[in-house]
Amino acid sequence: MGTPIPERIRRSDDAIEVAWDANHVGRFAARALRLACPCAGCVDEMTGRPLLDPDSVPMDVAPLQVELVGGYAIRVRWSDGHGTGMQTFDWLRAHCPCGDCAPPRQSPLA
Repeated sequence: MGTPIPERIRRSDDAIEVAWDANHVGRFAARALRLACPCAGCVDEMTGRPLLDPDSVPMDVAPLQVELVGGYAIRVRWSDGHGTGMQTFDWLRAHCPCGDCAPPRQSPLA
């Protein structure tokens, strides 16, 4: 099927919305998405062990800017100064917190 490509990505103070199509929108809670950062500063590259202390991320962390990385990912500049990680479209689609993708469990990214 290939890499899913969002139709729209929208930033707000408390979330990033990814619209896969008109009827499929995933709303990723800002702090949860920040805590899921896969960069080498947040996750040990060799072991996959988390390095980021969740207590170091403010409860009100907000996405300040969202940039496209090629045609396959986004990079978010966060209000806590972080901005080196990126989430691929494949990762975002696999972790989509919408009601169709995440029932009946509650996605940690919602």
